[in-house]
Amino acid sequence: MLITVAICTRDRMVSLARCLEALSGQTVPAEQFEILVVDNAPGFDASRQRAAGFADIANLRWVHAAEPGVARARNVAIAQARAPLLAFIDDDVLASPGWLAALLDGFGRFGEAVHSLGGPVRPRWSAPRPHWLADPLLPYLALIDRGDRLRLLAPQEWVAGANSAYRTQAVRAVGGFNPWLGRLGDILLSNEETELAGRLRAAGRSIGWVPGAAVEHCIVVERLTQPWFRRRIAWQAVSDFLQKPEHAHGQRGVNWAEAEGFFERTRGSNALHALAAAQSDPGRFLPEIAAIYHLVLSLLNGLESGGPG
Repeated sequence: MLITVAICTRDRMVSLARCLEALSGQTVPAEQFEILVVDNAPGFDASRQRAAGFADIANLRWVHAAEPGVARARNVAIAQARAPLLAFIDDDVLASPGWLAALLDGFGRFGEAVHSLGGPVRPRWSAPRPHWLADPLLPYLALIDRGDRLRLLAPQEWVAGANSAYRTQAVRAVGGFNPWLGRLGDILLSNEETELAGRLRAAGRSIGWVPGAAVEHCIVVERLTQPWFRRRIAWQAVSDFLQKPEHAHGQRGVNWAEAEGFFERTRGSNALHALAAAQSDPGRFLPEIAAIYHLVLSLLNGLESGGPG
């Protein structure tokens, strides 16, 4: 067995079935990889019943992890993986037929210095892409593409957890994912992947980009709304604060200035209303989203350095 493919899921059986169907079409023979489903929904008996629905997949193992949180579920996968390599894919993601083969080839070509890889995450829209959804917002849907060249990533570059892979022993050695980051039900915390990447890099390990390891992320219509993006950006600010509180505190003046600048440019009572009103112009929605981000960070820092008091 060369690689474990881990899918952390919670109450999305239709999406999971599509994900597993795509994995059945991999060019890598089934005996060379295992599929590890980590069911993060409550209730052991119900989980066992769900597992029975996929009993015909010979290389699938099903594990129930009752403690909520995607980072905790991923840590269960790290502990349970039987292969020397471990790939993560989300339950609403469809792998291209050559996905696993490209990851295996990438690890082989990069060598032992590289302990993590990622590849493109492209959209499969469930509804037409809204006009206001500008390209800078796509990473908040875990959509990334860092080019068509096999290469090492720069320190500021990251890979999406929806399409990432690790050397199993290396990720165990650094302690896995931070359980205080990452999605927790409807709480849109993030950054568990970037925080782990930081620890891998601190240990002297590099992260590689494999353009051939492509997947499609099924973007549900509920995420194609401005209220969802406002929540998403607010939780991103919380995630950034939790991941690096000292850095966030050091940037408090910048955050205050950015938030204050938005309100100065949008004068009168319309300023606060603009952060919640429907916006058709992508050129105006982007600064509104940015203002929410900086305002949340300013509030988390106590409105210091430039704010009242």
